[in-house]
Amino acid sequence: MDHGSMDHAALGHASMDHASMDHGAMGHAGHGDHVGQFRRLFWVMLVLAVPVVAFSGMFAMLLGYDLPDAAWTAWISPVLGTVMYLWGGRPFLTGAVTELRQRSPGMMLLIALAITVAFLSSWGASLGLLAMELDFWWELALLIVIMLLGHWIEMRSLAQSSSALESLAALLPDTAERVDAGEVTVVAPADLEVGDLVIVRPGGRIPADGQVTEGTADVDESMITGESRPVRRGPGSPVVAGTVATDTALRLRVTAVGDDTALAGIRRLVAEAQGSSSRAQRLADRAAGWLFWFALGVGVLTAIAWTVFGSPEDAVMRTITVLVIACPHALGLAIPLVVSIATERAARGGVLVTDRLALESMRTVDTVLFDKTGTLTRGEPVVSRVHAVAGHTDDEVLALAAAVEADSEHPLAKAIVTAARTRALTVPAATGFEASTAVGVTASVDGRVTAVGGPSLLSRHDAEPLHVTEAWAAEGAIVLHVLRDGRTIGAIGLADEVRPESREAVDALHALGIAVVMITGDAEAVAHAVAAELGIDRVFAGVHPDRKAATVVQLQQEGHRVAMVGDGVNDAPALTQADVGIAIGAGTDVAIASAGVILASDDPRSVLSVIELSRASYRKMTQNLWWAAGYNLLAVPLAAGVLAPIGFVLPMEVGALLMSASTVVVAVNAQLLRRLDLRPEVSTARAHGERRPDTAPATPPAAAPHGTGH
Repeated sequence: MDHGSMDHAALGHASMDHASMDHGAMGHAGHGDHVGQFRRLFWVMLVLAVPVVAFSGMFAMLLGYDLPDAAWTAWISPVLGTVMYLWGGRPFLTGAVTELRQRSPGMMLLIALAITVAFLSSWGASLGLLAMELDFWWELALLIVIMLLGHWIEMRSLAQSSSALESLAALLPDTAERVDAGEVTVVAPADLEVGDLVIVRPGGRIPADGQVTEGTADVDESMITGESRPVRRGPGSPVVAGTVATDTALRLRVTAVGDDTALAGIRRLVAEAQGSSSRAQRLADRAAGWLFWFALGVGVLTAIAWTVFGSPEDAVMRTITVLVIACPHALGLAIPLVVSIATERAARGGVLVTDRLALESMRTVDTVLFDKTGTLTRGEPVVSRVHAVAGHTDDEVLALAAAVEADSEHPLAKAIVTAARTRALTVPAATGFEASTAVGVTASVDGRVTAVGGPSLLSRHDAEPLHVTEAWAAEGAIVLHVLRDGRTIGAIGLADEVRPESREAVDALHALGIAVVMITGDAEAVAHAVAAELGIDRVFAGVHPDRKAATVVQLQQEGHRVAMVGDGVNDAPALTQADVGIAIGAGTDVAIASAGVILASDDPRSVLSVIELSRASYRKMTQNLWWAAGYNLLAVPLAAGVLAPIGFVLPMEVGALLMSASTVVVAVNAQLLRRLDLRPEVSTARAHGERRPDTAPATPPAAAPHGTGH
């Protein structure tokens, strides 16, 4: 393996290259490889550092032990130290060159300056050209090892294993069945052309955008539109590539292929949002840039002052000491250690952090935008209510419906059967099952014809819908009537079940003064019902995928810092556009790869854990940076001899001890994060505890009424 090939660009996030700060800019595939390279390089350098430090004359003098008298031992540190400088230090040296070209000095340049000065002065001391006190081989070795450790820790915490764009492409089926002159041939979706006639089997994915020419089916479009219920598609209806025909076969005429499909459009939106994400500089990089100019300026002043008021030898020694003491041991670990511990603690609380910038930004969020389906709700229908006419009971109606639906694979049928099982009802046996497209299902139960279906079933039997179902439909429920021998005996209402934790999450966010907004592809009635139940501030309903990202932009233009929480392909562009993208881990790979934070569970209360983690880790980062930079701000002037007029010059061994002490303090402070309990229920309870008596309720963005859309 060519370690030297890990130039500045390859450092990705860890290199502090501003151009790679945006979410996903480097690409996901390269992370894992570079993590492995840094891991191997760190261990190789650690092995080499042991003899370099042990046989360094300056280090031996500091600890007070004697080196062997053999002449060859004097060359162990110079030879191995040179290997470490050229091999282990190369990523930092090439990174420094890039920062110089960009005229943006930062951590890479500060590290390169320190190791280069240490390298040159150590060779000078080893060759007898400079004083023995300038033997910094041990310092050079430790600095390279510590910096490589910091980069390895950080890159490991940021590594991502999947690509959003690859996951989007995976939604297309591997093959498509094309009808040519009456014969069916199997082709790749990429070989389809506009105008081709295609067959889609029950349960199969649609290979291209098209228009149905024959057949009627319930099409699951949730991965594209976010609509929680299957949509009925018949002759003349448009269908979208990547969606699923759930129950019956379809024939369709292809209307768009390749880059012209809706799926490709979503893919472009994801790519554009990733490319236009914030390029905010890291705190550590800014601090390193300031420290670089500070150290360089003090070094120049030191050289001038000691040349004028001292001797050239003193000027060289003091200047080199200043530049070496400025090396950022603690600064190089200040952020990576906090990131590593924070992500580890987050994982225990069901939160996976893939983008540190997103985690940092979460503390400033004032608006949380939830996708409804699969996030605030379970994304699958459940029986929400049952009504029986006089002479029958609710349990009887549900049991008969479950008997008829027992042989159906439809999501609504499964919900009815599950509800009967949950209530421990005795479900009679059914025979003669028949399914009629767009009407319902029929079977014989206890010798009587029993049917379950929608409005078309009622029309077929000249029956009227039960009056109570009007209110159900107004609230967005799916209504099915149950008929026996042609007479209506009851009705069943089904809805997308709201997660029990959702109300707690919304209330806790309000307690922190954060507004809650909901966005969904569902109809207005469904959206309003859920919003009213949860106490949500503002609703965007009937929003198509290409408008979800635009909705985030709208909120941002209103001056809000937005966190988007979603789980579907249709959420991917909005997740990348938001200031913070949070994906429900049970969602699609696309949503996960497009987000900076992943909720490993489907508990929306974990959003509170993200906020708490963001605030706690930011405090630790800030404390560590002040401590790490404070050491330099204090030690560098003392090493320069600012107190020399009163007889005090910082001894080099004291400076070395201060460097080690600052690193220990930073490490211990970061470890305190381990005490933070990030379980969703704990974070939610703490959020309620933070509400002050004078805390005003969260103000909905733009103070819009429910249903305000675009």
